Amino acid sequence: MRDITSKQITLRTARAIGIIFCSPASIQLINSGSLPKGNLFDVARAAGFLGAKLTPQLLPHCHPVTIDAMDFKFEFLSKDLHSDLFDSAVLDRSGIVIRGEAKSIGRTGIEMETLTAVSVAALEIYDMLKPVDTELEIGHITLLEKKGGKSDRNRFIETTPTCAVLVCSDSTANGIREDKSGKLVSGMLENVKAKVLYYKVLPDDKDAIQAQIKEWVKDDVQFIFTTGGTGLGPRDNTNNAVREILERDADGIAEAMRSFGQMRTPLAMMSRSIAGTISNTLIVTLPGSTNGARESLEAIIPGVFHARKMMEGEGHS
Repeated sequence: MRDITSKQITLRTARAIGIIFCSPASIQLINSGSLPKGNLFDVARAAGFLGAKLTPQLLPHCHPVTIDAMDFKFEFLSKDLHSDLFDSAVLDRSGIVIRGEAKSIGRTGIEMETLTAVSVAALEIYDMLKPVDTELEIGHITLLEKKGGKSDRNRFIETTPTCAVLVCSDSTANGIREDKSGKLVSGMLENVKAKVLYYKVLPDDKDAIQAQIKEWVKDDVQFIFTTGGTGLGPRDNTNNAVREILERDADGIAEAMRSFGQMRTPLAMMSRSIAGTISNTLIVTLPGSTNGARESLEAIIPGVFHARKMMEGEGHS
């Protein structure tokens, strides 16, 4: 199964639809409550729930998800209700439209559970109508919409964010150790369509760090990411250097990084990473280890890019 441990936990939603075509006589039996197997839609709804819960057992690569909400609507196919969904050839027939929607808070989407639920509900209706109808046909099972995770990312990167990466490390600045975390951060930013304008290595020196950040703020770099100097070591000065020049704190960003990291290693609790703004620039301090930097950045991109709109007074739209 695909590794989804790096994904953020978000609200995921899905809507799906399907049709079971049947004869007009069957619809009359349904409306009159005269079906041999009893109430149709209550049983179909229950079957849909079961189908959703069993999806990972039916589809080998489908991860189990928590189904936090699910519901169905059953409607008789009509031009008044469904002209926006189906063409005239479909609307000229008689049948039952099944609408399913679901919500889940997790690392992966719930669209497969919703599609399976609609399919199983259709099969249940087929089973209950087959004693009285030889014209049954299931079709047009379609995902109408999914939200959450990657499908929501585009709204955070409608424009190309400009970034700078500052590596704060005595050993790297002195040529003793090769930089890995800064290059990793640059690559991750470019992978989400951000533009890395500057990349620089400095010793973990307060004056040098502050001077470089102020220069990039003057150049209106939108996002500055530092790596290194966020731990408890005697030369971990980056946080203190950045904190002194911040105009506004953005504690929620740092909390998100630590919470995300804590799910993966208890060592995340010792990170002192901070975030905040100077003018219209957001500065985020990331750990110097490659794993720490990667996990911290995974926790906040691309959503963190929305900060620019807020700083420019455009709110949460």
